Amino acid sequence: MIAWRLEDFSELPSTSDFCIARAKEGEAEGLAVFAARQSAGRGSRGREWVSPAGNVALSALLRPDISPVQSGMFPLLAGIAVIEAIKSVVPTAAAMLKWPNDVLIAGAKCAGLLIDAAPLRDRLDWLVIGIGINVAYAPEVPGRATTCLAAHGAALTARDMAAVVLEKLGLELDRFEQSGAAGIVPAWVGHAHPVGTALTVKTAEWAVTGRFEGLTARGELRLAVQDRIEIFSTGEILLGTGG
Repeated sequence: MIAWRLEDFSELPSTSDFCIARAKEGEAEGLAVFAARQSAGRGSRGREWVSPAGNVALSALLRPDISPVQSGMFPLLAGIAVIEAIKSVVPTAAAMLKWPNDVLIAGAKCAGLLIDAAPLRDRLDWLVIGIGINVAYAPEVPGRATTCLAAHGAALTARDMAAVVLEKLGLELDRFEQSGAAGIVPAWVGHAHPVGTALTVKTAEWAVTGRFEGLTARGELRLAVQDRIEIFSTGEILLGTGG
């Protein structure tokens, strides 16, 4: 299992940006960065990630020997690690993964993931996994329900939660090394909304509604739309019809 070198900070603009800078300087994989507070956290699709003191702001630097296309496995394996960590501290929480990078509890967002990566010819030079978890507080997000672990009975610090996540992340990285996508994809689907769930895939230009039909071997979303299966590698997912 990977030996994490965890560095703690009282505040950073962004743990992922800090890891990226260190990666560009040649830092070896295994660096993990925790900040008690972020002042400029980043979410998916360019959104801000609000990260007050009491919540997890954690990023990890990896240098996997994979092609850029295989990086699609990393939001999945990171999601598995986070939901396994949540279930270990709040066993009764109705936690669920939503493709590609959200963790929900009882339908409300509790955690999010962000992947940054840089190619070097036909391989990856580095990859940074950013993880945000609402432990003590659920910041308000317009148009989206949010929750935190404390609201579901968790009684631990953000720093302790980060340690649990890193342990689970190490296990998922081992699984990926041993069995590749064949191990990660079914495990992710087992934590997700059931096959047949109504989903809407939305971008700035269009929206498509259908039924969840699992993932491809590369971690892409399979959506049953009328009499066909459509494949998506990106897009915002809304549970239900999106209406």
